[in-house]
Amino acid sequence: MVASDGGAMVIRAVNCEGEPKDKYHIAKLISEVIDEVGPHNVIQIIIGNAPVCSATGSIIQGNYPKIFWTPCVVHTLNLALKNICAAKEIGVVAYAYDECHWITTVIDDVMFVRNFIMNHSMRLAIFNEFVPLKLLSVADTRFASAIVMLKMFKLSYRGLQAMVISEKWASYREDDVGKAVVVKEKLLNDIWWDKIEYVLSFTLPIYEMLRFCDTDKPCLHLVYEMWDSMIEQVEASIYMREGKSENEESAFYFVVHQILVERWTKSSTPLHCLAHSLNPRYYSGMWLHEIPFVFLLTKMLKFLR
Repeated sequence: MVASDGGAMVIRAVNCEGEPKDKYHIAKLISEVIDEVGPHNVIQIIIGNAPVCSATGSIIQGNYPKIFWTPCVVHTLNLALKNICAAKEIGVVAYAYDECHWITTVIDDVMFVRNFIMNHSMRLAIFNEFVPLKLLSVADTRFASAIVMLKMFKLSYRGLQAMVISEKWASYREDDVGKAVVVKEKLLNDIWWDKIEYVLSFTLPIYEMLRFCDTDKPCLHLVYEMWDSMIEQVEASIYMREGKSENEESAFYFVVHQILVERWTKSSTPLHCLAHSLNPRYYSGMWLHEIPFVFLLTKMLKFLR
């Protein structure tokens, strides 16, 4: 797909069945389209953050020195959410496990409740009587879907509680009675609902940025500032929840901050910085006329030429 001021359009679709999806094959396909469009008309290529994509980007930048490889911002944010909300005890984000594994537990509980209702037709029929919303299926490849599931549960809070205290829920005993009791205990647990609310509150800025960037509209010139603002909003939400002042330290925020900064460091490029620098919304007239800025801007423009 090609994106420009005129909007996004599909240039080509390729059937890659049976083809090795290595860096050379992907670089060959992208290079063919670059040559078709004209290298002088291309500023950047945007693909995923996987190692094969990074290697592909290096090949493209080597063959076309004036074209940038830019990791997908939406994919980057999804990976950040996965690191925070599905922290592993081993791996590159092992340091996050102690502070974040409770989030994984909450999401697993929500998925347990969802699967129990969806896998039993009578329980699902009872659910539909009390809740007008539909239970979504979560795509493993897009971790923000888990946040959407939590949002759906929060919106269905009253209906879910009314469902498990109803006579129909209590009287139906033909399947997994033990699991039904566990579901009831979870849905009537105020502390469990508070944890869901907490997860939704501090992930909201990340989710909103993801939604904003996941469009066909150009947003490269806004990404640099949006990352900073998003991190500040996450900090404010966590500190408010923990009742701490700005001068106090939060172990949980430290971990979340590290994850977000590391993801930004891996995905940011000089093009993000340049696009931010050329956006007039961030400058006053006085600042624009300062010599250091004019000198820096001139150097950056010469670099692009």
